Parts: sequence; C-alpha cells; structure tokens
Amino acid sequence: MSIFLPLVAIPAECYYEALAMTDTSTLALGEARVGFRGRISALDMSRADGAGLPAPELERRLLELGFVEGAMVELLHQGLFGGDPIAVRVAATTIALRRREAMAVVVTPQ
Repeated sequence: MSIFLPLVAIPAECYYEALAMTDTSTLALGEARVGFRGRISALDMSRADGAGLPAPELERRLLELGFVEGAMVELLHQGLFGGDPIAVRVAATTIALRRREAMAVVVTPQ
C-alpha cells in the first residue's frame, strides 16, 4: 500500500503575483518608510482591504497612475500625523496615495 500526498498549489492570478508570493524580500509599498527605493513586483488587491474602493476600481486607478509591474518607485514624503498620505515617485511622476491604497502595490527593494 502506497500513500500519495496531494500537491498543494498556491492560488495566484498571474505569474507576477505567484512570484511576489514566493519572494520573501518583497513588501507592500504602504509598509515602506521615507527614502525607500524599489521596483514594483505586482499589484495585489487582497492586501488593500480597507482602501474604500472595490478591488477592480483600485487596480484600474493604480495602473492608470503608472503603478505597473517593473516600474521604479521611491517614497519621498509622508504626512505629519500618522504618516498618511505618502508621496511616491513612479518613473518621473510624483503621486500622493493613502497608505491603505499603497498596500496593494508589492515592491522589491533596490
């Protein structure tokens, strides 16, 4: 009698999300501190539960602002009280985001 163990797959929407889930050096942009520089690995809407927008709408807005996989990001500034909002440079554009929205952006430090 032989025993077979089932393979367990990690649920992922795309290759980049699966890569972000297996790479331990990634973090959410909303967790980063001023001066952080990195590259966007993926957008993970499940991390931005309290953003106040439906996941597809938040994803669409982030993509339109330039938060695409592979783009370089830098956290420039944070608000005085509670560190919210944050100023993020994506490519050559500076954008203000709430930290809870930035939680959906998975980044790799550079």
